[in-house]
Amino acid sequence: MTENQVYDMAITGGGLAGLSLAIQSANAGYSTVLFEKEHYPFHKVCGEYISMESWPFLERLGIPLGNLQLPRISQLEVSDVKGRLYHFPLDTGGFGISRFKLDQLLYQAALQKGATIHTQSKVNSINFSDDTFTIQTAQHTVQARLATGSFGKRSNLDIQWKRPFIQNRPGKLNQYIAVKYHIRYPQPANTITLHNFENGYCGISRIEDDTCCLCYLTTAANLAAGQSIAGMEERFLFHNPHLQRIFSEAIFLYEQPLTISQVSFQQKEQVLNHVLLTGDAAGLITPLCGNGMSMALHASKLAFEAAIPFLNNTCSRATMEAVYTTQWQQQFGKRLATGRAVQRLFGGNITTSLFLGLMGLCKPAARSLIRATHGHTF
Repeated sequence: MTENQVYDMAITGGGLAGLSLAIQSANAGYSTVLFEKEHYPFHKVCGEYISMESWPFLERLGIPLGNLQLPRISQLEVSDVKGRLYHFPLDTGGFGISRFKLDQLLYQAALQKGATIHTQSKVNSINFSDDTFTIQTAQHTVQARLATGSFGKRSNLDIQWKRPFIQNRPGKLNQYIAVKYHIRYPQPANTITLHNFENGYCGISRIEDDTCCLCYLTTAANLAAGQSIAGMEERFLFHNPHLQRIFSEAIFLYEQPLTISQVSFQQKEQVLNHVLLTGDAAGLITPLCGNGMSMALHASKLAFEAAIPFLNNTCSRATMEAVYTTQWQQQFGKRLATGRAVQRLFGGNITTSLFLGLMGLCKPAARSLIRATHGHTF
């Protein structure tokens, strides 16, 4: 179906960045359309911890966080591969909420603000011609003045556009897999814990309804060696006694875990083919830094602020793109670089223990490192 209307903004991908951008755009009176390939609500592979820097922004979007009785997280606990524990305060702190719940709340808020949302609509192409975008799905053909992409870690559009991180050879930053469960387990509500194992690490923290998110990142080589998810967990994760205890004592709420492969932490573009990219499509921070959800939300704010003058015909497209890229890099460039550096020190028998031991002895350095992966309230 071809729509005659030319929208002000078309958004591909209805995750945190896409939905929060839709809310801002529709609330400001711009005609807004969003495409999401799934049907809400649905689960996503995600650590489900959000730093407190995002709390005011989410409340401004209309999400009643204060009424949801969410766990507040103020402590970080980390174990090395052998299970030795180290404790650090989280100065900024955070809270836990599942993507299943938060995305549904954002989706409802976007609809209430007047955004047009097409679910179960996978975008097949985004083409730019005569200063207008044409977005095509199997069901719809839509035109828009501005297109944004928040289509996650790896999509058909990434492949179609031949983005560098798709074409690069397997390496230390682009051959990860992520596995997620929801479980019931007596994890302290105020603590997020990261347990290291050989070539990977696993996070556990509380979310809503006395449930925990258990999510780990490891290499494709570990999966191949284990021959299955269960085999890999027994062969690698269970060498850490804390993980062995969690997997043996927890009540698992999924019949099968959620998984995603070929996760890449390599640098990405923030604007490609004149499409403003947000969320993981623009750059993915390592999960151990626990801040990807906040980055996605903040990036939507930066994208919308850069778009307003363009949509109001007071700046050029080139200026909008330059402003967004600069603002994105200023906010997140250092965080991503820090995350990539720390990533190399986790999941090792010797390097992780040495690193955590040094951080345990020098608490000011540890706090400074944690602050480098978090931002300020926005």
